[in-house]
Amino acid sequence: MSTIYDFTVTREDGSTVPMRTYQGHPLLIVNTATKCGLAPQFAALETLYQDYQARGFIVLGFPSAQFHQELANGAEAATACRTTWGVTFPMHALIAVNGPQTAPLFAYLKQAAPGAVGDAIKWNFTKFLVDRTGHVVSRSAPTTDPLTLRPAIEALLA
Repeated sequence: MSTIYDFTVTREDGSTVPMRTYQGHPLLIVNTATKCGLAPQFAALETLYQDYQARGFIVLGFPSAQFHQELANGAEAATACRTTWGVTFPMHALIAVNGPQTAPLFAYLKQAAPGAVGDAIKWNFTKFLVDRTGHVVSRSAPTTDPLTLRPAIEALLA
């Protein structure tokens, strides 16, 4: 598989969507957790989404309980994101980001943009920036403030 468009993901409501739906759009793909100390990043992610969605930029949230900081399922996580942080960007079903049950999209993302110490995702809110052609252009650490990605996002939108 050569781009993210080769995958299908499951939305919070259980419906599936082929990633090719997002073809031509720069994306920020993030593994999230509503009970994580980094959860305030939801507000920054929503700010980016609101600021750039008219130009085609999309944030995709993928809740994961891998680090034991998420609610029971993707629908509960999405509801918490909407009510607590005002999230309007697409949220998905609960996934694994590491180990034998890793979601195929995240296996691809980790291979395309390994972290500093291999490909494992170290914590919630690891961010993958993807260009309009479905290729991963960067991986940001969980503690990276999403708003610092503005220059890279603007370059992808140019």
